[in-house]
Amino acid sequence: MGLFDLIKKKELKEIERLSGLLEKYQPISNIEDEVRKTQIELDRIDNEKKKLSVEYESGLATYYRLKQQLALFESNLEFIEFGVYEPHYNFERSDQYREEQKTIIEKQKLLIKNKDAVVCTTAWTIGGDAKLGRKTMDSIQKLILRAFNGECSAMISNVKWNNIVQMESRLEKAYNDLNKLAEGFHISINLDYLKLKLEEMYLEHEFLLKKQIEKDAAREIQAELKEEEKARREFEIARRKAEKEEEIYENALLKARKEISTATGLEYEKLISKIHSLESDLAIVLEKKDRAISMAQQTKRGHVYIISNIGSFGEDVYKIGMTRRLDPYDRVRELGDASVPFKFDVHALIYSDNARTLEFELHQAFAANKVNMLNNRREFFRISLDEIKQKIYQLGFDAEFVQMAEAMEYRETLMLRRDTKLFNCNELSQTNFTSYLFNDDNNSNTIDLKQAGV
Repeated sequence: MGLFDLIKKKELKEIERLSGLLEKYQPISNIEDEVRKTQIELDRIDNEKKKLSVEYESGLATYYRLKQQLALFESNLEFIEFGVYEPHYNFERSDQYREEQKTIIEKQKLLIKNKDAVVCTTAWTIGGDAKLGRKTMDSIQKLILRAFNGECSAMISNVKWNNIVQMESRLEKAYNDLNKLAEGFHISINLDYLKLKLEEMYLEHEFLLKKQIEKDAAREIQAELKEEEKARREFEIARRKAEKEEEIYENALLKARKEISTATGLEYEKLISKIHSLESDLAIVLEKKDRAISMAQQTKRGHVYIISNIGSFGEDVYKIGMTRRLDPYDRVRELGDASVPFKFDVHALIYSDNARTLEFELHQAFAANKVNMLNNRREFFRISLDEIKQKIYQLGFDAEFVQMAEAMEYRETLMLRRDTKLFNCNELSQTNFTSYLFNDDNNSNTIDLKQAGV
């Protein structure tokens, strides 16, 4: 073997060695390429994620902004986002709100007359003509004022008991939008003019509330007058009936007294007994007559009633009212026949020579527990019977109380519903069981009660 062959053989061995190393580390090279590719992909995804995140945040902000603007045009009874309206005025009569509203409108007119409702802070010229510039700005100011007044009139005419806060926000939004629209001309609606428009809106809202309260009060007074007339008729009927019975008993007594003058023995004894009985009956009739006359004359006399209706209003809700009826239960029955699904239960009846004062004192004592906090003529209170009892005893009245409401119709209704539910469940179980028995596809002789629904 020559030198050349020896060198060539060494080169071949080196080539084989290098080929082995290349083959051995080829996967590592491929992995590094994959890592680079993966990193590039991760960077791309990360950039895409950041881009989407920015778009999402922008979209979310737009969503909430649009949602808030939309809420301004919707009736939100819960006032969750807008708060509860606090009255700005406290007039006694609705016409006082109208008078104050006229005063506010006159102030608006004065601002318009003095050109202070919408102002321009720059003296513009058009083509070097100051007069033309002033005339053009005047036209734009009038246009802005007309647009704002139109928005305000629409909102004020549509204000209701449940949307005043939203209308207030809409009016302020109209003010800001128009000012932004006109800011390029250095024109803006005076803040004082906005405040006057808001006051006009508040007055309109509170006028409507007061008007409704007055209507409710008039309706309640009418109901009281009607109740008073019923009581007066009852007293008159009772008086006439007592007078008629009085005449009958007096005639019977007169006849018996004539007969006794000639009677003897057993007949005499019978007449004496009859006279005593007639005198006793006559005394009762005279007492009824005097009571009817007294009740008719003394308009403060009557009964204060404590009643409940758990089927209609739930537990611990009581109506505390007053009636002058000879039979106070007649009034309670009427209340149960009016507009509630179940009859009222009587927990106490307290007679008083000054029943109206007693009723008023109880209403004042439990004013914080009224079910309806806006209408003072609503006589329902969310309170325990023990608290009512304690107050009545404290006022010096020794009344008997029925602690538990009978609520017969309500309780029987609950039982019927329960029985109906049980019946429906049993009927369903029986149907499933029967269908299982007569199912042709079921060849098994065993019955799975759980599967049958039993």
